[in-house]
Amino acid sequence: MNLIVAVDENWAIGRGGDQLCYLSQDLQNFKQVTMGHPVILGRKTLATFPGGRPLKGRPNLILSRNSDFQVEGAQVYHDMDSLLAAAPADSFVIGGGSVYAALLPYCDTAYVTKICHAFEGADTFFPDLDAHPDWALCEWGEILEEKGYSFLYCTYRKG
Repeated sequence: MNLIVAVDENWAIGRGGDQLCYLSQDLQNFKQVTMGHPVILGRKTLATFPGGRPLKGRPNLILSRNSDFQVEGAQVYHDMDSLLAAAPADSFVIGGGSVYAALLPYCDTAYVTKICHAFEGADTFFPDLDAHPDWALCEWGEILEEKGYSFLYCTYRKG
């Protein structure tokens, strides 16, 4: 299983139930990397999508403890065991914070957009893979810039 995430300098990923910022280049990269692959996300992350609708071109596997929660165009799982039994190996975990934390042990590749900025008021964080003994930075790209933010794409592998 894989994951894809955008983090700031402190490995923050969110504030007030949404991403820290939206960079069109990163959104295009996200789409390119995940297209055609199943994506795993939580109910709150789904709510941040346009219209609260599942992503097109990818099977959407949604994890929600709310047994009444259903979404047209997505598969909803109410416990980790049923999600793990259904999730193909090429799935991408796409958030939010609690879903990343629960599924990180099952992932072997992490595609991380590192934003060279520390966002004030961040309240949701991703584990620091640079300090994690099970993960290693394997690849990184050139520094890009958009909306006054510098960022780069990094690939980590568990090993």
